[in-house]
Amino acid sequence: QVQLVESGGGSVQPGGSLRLSCTTSDMSKSHFMAWFRQAPGKEHEGVAFIYTGGSSTYYADSVKGRFTISQDNVKNTVYLQMNNLKPEDTAMYYCAAGPDVGSCTNYWGSGTQVTVSS
Repeated sequence: QVQLVESGGGSVQPGGSLRLSCTTSDMSKSHFMAWFRQAPGKEHEGVAFIYTGGSSTYYADSVKGRFTISQDNVKNTVYLQMNNLKPEDTAMYYCAAGPDVGSCTNYWGSGTQVTVSS
């Protein structure tokens, strides 16, 4: 069983920045990793995806140009740098991983809360 541990959430004012981290216990089963988010009353949304074997990335339109997903394969960690945060970015953020693109949600972290408010 792969374990994903997230960190880095918190509260920030609009326009601020946060960096989330997700460390996997088994990179060989985490070739595709992603960040999802869910706000109260809203659907689960895929925010950013990365192929850790080659660093290809994909972003939802709602975060494109503001969020950056990156990896450190030495630390088995994927990061989500979030800049110019907006109140609508407030949500619980979850890390997901899997061995291929069709199963990139095989494993889930427990989530980290991001709150953007003035």
